[in-house]
Amino acid sequence: MNRNLFTNLSTIALLAVAPYNSAAQPVALDPLLLQQMQETIRQQQQQLQQQAEQIKAQAEVLQRLQQQISTLQQAAVPAPKTVQTTPQVTPPAPQAPPITSGNNKIRLALSGQINRAVVVANDGYNSTLYHVDNTVSNSRFRLVGTAGVNNDLILGTRLEVAVSPDRSSAVSQKDKTSGDLFDQRWVEISFTSKTFGKLSIGKGDTASNTTAEVDLSRTDVVQYASIADMGGGFLFRSKNGTQSFIPNGTSSLKVSDAFSSFDGLSRQSRLRYDSPHLYGFSLAGSLVSNQRSDLALFWGGQGYGFKGAGAFAVSNPKLASGGLLYDGSFSLLHSTSGLNLTLSGAMQEYNLRKNATNLYAKLGWLASLTSLGYTAFGVDYTRSEHQAQNGDKGYSVGAAVVQTFEKIATELYLQYRIFSLDRAGGTTPVADINIGTFGARVKF
Repeated sequence: MNRNLFTNLSTIALLAVAPYNSAAQPVALDPLLLQQMQETIRQQQQQLQQQAEQIKAQAEVLQRLQQQISTLQQAAVPAPKTVQTTPQVTPPAPQAPPITSGNNKIRLALSGQINRAVVVANDGYNSTLYHVDNTVSNSRFRLVGTAGVNNDLILGTRLEVAVSPDRSSAVSQKDKTSGDLFDQRWVEISFTSKTFGKLSIGKGDTASNTTAEVDLSRTDVVQYASIADMGGGFLFRSKNGTQSFIPNGTSSLKVSDAFSSFDGLSRQSRLRYDSPHLYGFSLAGSLVSNQRSDLALFWGGQGYGFKGAGAFAVSNPKLASGGLLYDGSFSLLHSTSGLNLTLSGAMQEYNLRKNATNLYAKLGWLASLTSLGYTAFGVDYTRSEHQAQNGDKGYSVGAAVVQTFEKIATELYLQYRIFSLDRAGGTTPVADINIGTFGARVKF
């Protein structure tokens, strides 16, 4: 407030109190002075109003700046980590961006593996090198989606495709490059409840699949009960010097004709139910396409320094000349020493000939020899009877070693196997088939 305004206001104050002062004398007011004082008061009011508007504008600017600072601080705080519900491996560096679903209500996980091998096979006359995809655990990728319906129920989806050029179970002396396999291994929807169990619809494991292949040895990337997965397409030759292939009906006799683990109904389009676990036990059953069905019992547990797992299944493959299929397996691992034992057996009923059987046994050792990862050793023996025809007896021995590299989720493996077959009555001597395998599996 300027000096003139102060003077004028003082004069007005004196004039205002003058009537109450009995000693005061009447004062004459100058109209010009009153006009100046009114103009001064009006100007001061305008200045005060402008200053108030400026203060309000500055307050709004400060408020916006404070909001921007708060937003930046929240962005700098890392989001809380979510709990992963699917198995994962350590990703390679640099770390790839996460997989996202086109529907934010479904959580999506991508995984898979590449499993390639080099095979050298000798059929008694010739040795040949083959480049194969390992049928024991072929190359594949999968997409698994999950969503929580409520606290007890989980919706699941699984889409899995095998990409397997020149399968190790299909190459042969006549076909060294058997071609590409694109197999829809899994196309299913499932509902899993802790209380009521799991219901699956679509293509996937039947209840009996893998029941002949329970294995804790860690050599099962190349060596397990289904020994024909590595070399099943190779053809037996005669042992009498003619080098001719052994006939089997209208075709030549293959390794897979004489050796099979009879592992249930494999993967099919089915409706499958799995019960909740009770004391390590669970039941599973499935209704399969073409009126087939199966029922399986699973068990797994550990204690007293041992870890064990087993399975048994009965299935109806609806063979034109056959009956039920029975198979089972059991594996036991001593946790401290790493010594392990795996057993498998199966029988396929036939109406017009003898029942076909398969027996498999493996001794293994799971060792920690280096800091790279475990080293697994295995020696196995297989005996089959009446599989290709009545009276056939097959024998196979194999030895394998698997070295794991945990930091890069990789396994290197070696195997050597001999397939021997005695035909009914010994009328047709059959040459042994020897197979050496070197390969690698990388999981992602």
